[in-house]
Amino acid sequence: MNKKKRAAIYLRVSTANQTTDNQLRELRKVATQRGWQISDIYEDRGISGAKGREGRPAFDRLNRDAARGELDVVMAWSIDRLGRSLQHVVSFMTELNQLGVDLYLHQQAVDSSTPSGRAMLSMCGVFAEFERGIIAERVRAGLSRARANGKPLGRPRVPLEVEQSIRQRRAKGVGILKIAREMGVGVSVVQRVVRQAA
Repeated sequence: MNKKKRAAIYLRVSTANQTTDNQLRELRKVATQRGWQISDIYEDRGISGAKGREGRPAFDRLNRDAARGELDVVMAWSIDRLGRSLQHVVSFMTELNQLGVDLYLHQQAVDSSTPSGRAMLSMCGVFAEFERGIIAERVRAGLSRARANGKPLGRPRVPLEVEQSIRQRRAKGVGILKIAREMGVGVSVVQRVVRQAA
């Protein structure tokens, strides 16, 4: 007799006054129809999907349980319950795939245990890569435009007097960490000033 798949249900709503009851009812029904055993229910209530894993406690616990091999399939109402960023969602899906954990998305009728479901998830990966490329191109174009307009890029420089004090203190053999503390600047600032003086 085949062992029942251990299914985890992930539920999320963006505001505290919304309910996950409908999501849970439908996902329970699917699990029963497919013969999956619900091992745990993970619910983030009143948390935006724009938040990363660290901002969603139940989602973080789900990831950890999957990594420990405690799950066979993750069920969610819709792809947007997993996250708002396609890149984050695809990263999560890729991680599940590497762990041998399937993904079921009810609204999109995606089940990665089927060939069509795997094809759909591959397409999501293609679109995420496309999105990354567009974002990178926009950033490069914005930086080029700023440079062309003479706008200084990067962190603001420290005043010349501070740079001179850093050089003098370092020349006397004072350590970089101590100089940073005394001058009220970051260690990287001290390192940059010292490097330029060399």
